[in-house]
Amino acid sequence: MNRPLDLGTAASFRTDRLVDVLIPTRNRPAELAVTLAGLAAQNGVPAFGVVVSDQSDGEPAYAHPAAATMVRALRHGGHPVLLTRRLPRRGLAEHRAYLLAASTARYVLSLDDDVWLEPGALHRLVTAIEELGCGFVGNGVHGLSYTDDVRPDAHGHYEEWAGPPTPERIRPGTAQWDRARIHSAANLLHITAKLALPPGAWRAYKVSWIGGCVLYDRAKLVASGGFDFWRRVQEKHQGEDVAAQLAVLARYGGAGVLPSGAYHLESPTTVTERDVEAWEVVLADEDAPQPA
Repeated sequence: MNRPLDLGTAASFRTDRLVDVLIPTRNRPAELAVTLAGLAAQNGVPAFGVVVSDQSDGEPAYAHPAAATMVRALRHGGHPVLLTRRLPRRGLAEHRAYLLAASTARYVLSLDDDVWLEPGALHRLVTAIEELGCGFVGNGVHGLSYTDDVRPDAHGHYEEWAGPPTPERIRPGTAQWDRARIHSAANLLHITAKLALPPGAWRAYKVSWIGGCVLYDRAKLVASGGFDFWRRVQEKHQGEDVAAQLAVLARYGGAGVLPSGAYHLESPTTVTERDVEAWEVVLADEDAPQPA
């Protein structure tokens, strides 16, 4: 039998580490265990922290024996883990704002609870953001069930940065917005295969937004407003990550990183009520005519 799991304390967790990983979860004990297992196998970034915030309907996902074992494995490897619950639910943006406030790290990795990271992925992302100096970098997630589904029309949206990313104001209906198409299915796997990068090499490319695995410069995310817009959107929303990334892109720029080491577990979503796109609300406020 698993013994009681130490949840950790917010006060002891908040220290000035290089990286903290922020994971929101709900009703996904198996997926959370896989996500944590990927983190436990990372190398090259010592002593990164992990925060799991659970909004499950029943007992928290981290209480499942498989997830609890991975929490213990992370701690055994020198990675502090804070386990919390955030109830009642107030929407995705509020949940991410809560997680962001739990960290004082230099960088924060916003990682969904259904993404497995291959060994070395976190180190590559940290290397990229330190070299590029932008607001965020990310790994678009691979859907391996689409490996044989090649979509060359989407590949044309891939464009590398020739130097450090620069700020971009991106809006729907533009060519820049359509960059998100390269993150569908297994497009990034196919693009990476064509690049034939030597071992250890990586490329930064232009994005509109990235879902599932995004490493932010925490101070730049906070300076761009973070997820504080949660008060302006109703609880049943999606697209909160898009809203935050568009704000960071406009101030500091951002990039996707190839190769991606992020793999989507392709489980059914637990966000079944999506009445509003958070980014639409935020952009409508930002783009509204100002009184004279």
